[in-house]
Amino acid sequence: MGLLTNKRGLVMGVANERSIAWGIAKALHGAGAELAFTHQGDAFGKRLEPLAASIGSNFMIDVDVTDDASLDAAFGQLKERWPQIDFLVHAIAFSDKNELTGRFLHTGRENFKNSLDISAYSFIEVARRAHPMMVENGGSLITLTYQGSNKVTPFYNVMGVAKAALESTVRYLASDLGPEGIRVNAISPGPMKTLAGAAIGGARKTYKFTGQNAPLQSNATLEAVGGTAVYLIGDSGACTTGEIIHVDGGFHVMGMPRMENI
Repeated sequence: MGLLTNKRGLVMGVANERSIAWGIAKALHGAGAELAFTHQGDAFGKRLEPLAASIGSNFMIDVDVTDDASLDAAFGQLKERWPQIDFLVHAIAFSDKNELTGRFLHTGRENFKNSLDISAYSFIEVARRAHPMMVENGGSLITLTYQGSNKVTPFYNVMGVAKAALESTVRYLASDLGPEGIRVNAISPGPMKTLAGAAIGGARKTYKFTGQNAPLQSNATLEAVGGTAVYLIGDSGACTTGEIIHVDGGFHVMGMPRMENI
């Protein structure tokens, strides 16, 4: 029996086989969980379909997290098949990549609002809809963040502000939903070679720098992030909520580069 046998949940945000969300999905499946997926639009749906099929899932739902009607319809489909779920993984973020290469000073109003809407507020929207499907037996909500939320990271710009809002959202939701046995946490990997990460200016240099200077001298892997999600969803994580769990080789504890890299 796997750690997550008889557990069901929704994974939102798989873009391709290198997505952090996909690393989590594979780990959850390997631990025995049954999965449903969301995607936005036909293009991402076509990418997702063979991945979902490879782990025995044919449950895919098209959703736009900026549209209330789309969210209602998506969770309606989910509830129709599974009246109750045990977990939800929110791996959704977006910003105009043109504003992730220049100065933060030049962040535009519309992109600021859009970035926070998709990257932070959407977690509240999906939590609100997942809540009635978890309230009877409890559950686990997980999102993804990055240390650019609390430390300046080159070119991360408005996404740092959005992730700061997301981390605060985690804490408030943890307090709000905790009495009903619903845990809320975020995983904070270091830089990873993903489609989303590639949109950030200087991504390759950031990835190299982090790997060289982290205590473990390595960057996060999909397997490590996935294993952390298994812990947070399983019984071992029953008393963990409101946390930002770093999976970054320890880089977040460093105050300056290692001496040999100065």
